[in-house]
Amino acid sequence: MPRHLSARIDSFPLKRAFNISRGAKTAADVVTCTLTENGVSGHGECVPYKRYGETVEGVLKAIEALAGAVSAGMTRQELQTAIKPGAARNAVDCAMWDLEAKLTGKRVSASACRILPRPVPTAVTISLGDPADMADEARAHSSQKLLKVKVGTSDDRARMHAVASAARDAEIILDANEGWDESNIREHLLLAAELHIGLIEQPLPAGKDELLAHIPHPVPICADESVHTIDDLQALSDRYDAINIKLDKTGGLTEALAMRDRARELGFGVMIGCMVGTSLAMAPAVLLAQDADWVDLDGPLLMARDRSPGLVYSGSLVSPPSPDLWG
Repeated sequence: MPRHLSARIDSFPLKRAFNISRGAKTAADVVTCTLTENGVSGHGECVPYKRYGETVEGVLKAIEALAGAVSAGMTRQELQTAIKPGAARNAVDCAMWDLEAKLTGKRVSASACRILPRPVPTAVTISLGDPADMADEARAHSSQKLLKVKVGTSDDRARMHAVASAARDAEIILDANEGWDESNIREHLLLAAELHIGLIEQPLPAGKDELLAHIPHPVPICADESVHTIDDLQALSDRYDAINIKLDKTGGLTEALAMRDRARELGFGVMIGCMVGTSLAMAPAVLLAQDADWVDLDGPLLMARDRSPGLVYSGSLVSPPSPDLWG
């Protein structure tokens, strides 16, 4: 019996508005992909991202356009060249992994993980806001091992001081989301070093980050918007110390695994990150994150309502997915 592909748009409200330098959102609008064969279904979720020219409607159409090829027997390897990297390919790729696991009885972790998967510590994200409010939020999560703090304005000094003072025992990642520029990056980097910040993520706009090859890095700098697939890595080796791998950028777990291994060969540190999605979107990324240097997979913690069953979060730890969720 041929495989049947279907997709739908789902929306999950957030607990509160989530703010970054580019704007705010109050819900996670995702596309859910389902592949069915012989009565068995595999699932994948993607989060279309406006920054990359994606919409939920456009991604839904892109997935549906693959139905004929999938029915005719398209493999996961063939998918990699059938559609460009991005959210649509991610949802289909992850649904293929899930379906393969269910049809064969072999967990995805047996192929994707070098070690038996275990709970991994994830960052908790503090969204951009008034310094006092961000300090209150950081203080509420000060028991966490890792905080990811959204910055990205022309002057983030007060925010940096406020959060660092409120969570003295946590490692802090500052994520500027391309919001700094040549006029303020040196000052912000020096202050980050004084405050013992652990990592700076994407301080300059993608395509305008040449400066990073010519200035000191008193704090390691991680690429996010500047890096999507394995083909981007070599050109960034003189600008960044680490890369953020997200399945919605790579176009799925298949490319992400290859990208992680190549990044290690080139000497990059590795973060496994996410868009704001549900446990279904995070599940394959938790397996990818088993040997990462930093993990940022707290999307479900921002939700007012997650999928059921969902991932299990306990303190700083997120556990690998159960078979009834994914993989």
